[in-house]
Amino acid sequence: MSRFVHFELPADNPERAVRFYEQVFGWKAQKWDGPIDYWMLSTGSPDEPGIDGAIAPRQEQFTTPINTVDVASVDEVVRRVETAGGTIVVPKRAIPGMGWLIYFADTEGNVSGAMEMDQSAA
Repeated sequence: MSRFVHFELPADNPERAVRFYEQVFGWKAQKWDGPIDYWMLSTGSPDEPGIDGAIAPRQEQFTTPINTVDVASVDEVVRRVETAGGTIVVPKRAIPGMGWLIYFADTEGNVSGAMEMDQSAA
């Protein structure tokens, strides 16, 4: 069974949002060394319940928080989403050194991500 493993918070001013969450909840943020502006959030100890997330610049199709599900096969999820009446919002793309990611909308218009871990993704 697949579970939510990551969340993304869209922000008009990511640096301001980082400061907010650090001050309010004590979360730790670190700018990701990747091809996009992205701040990784550590929300607590790995041995406690919960998930970590990130803050990213707000984009037209991503105006609300997005949860990402860990999956064995992004290609299989694309097939299942479309069969179940959902739509693919952002097609399969590589997240270098991490894996393969898609964004999809369910039948109610909620956007989520699906991530297939694969360190060889480029």
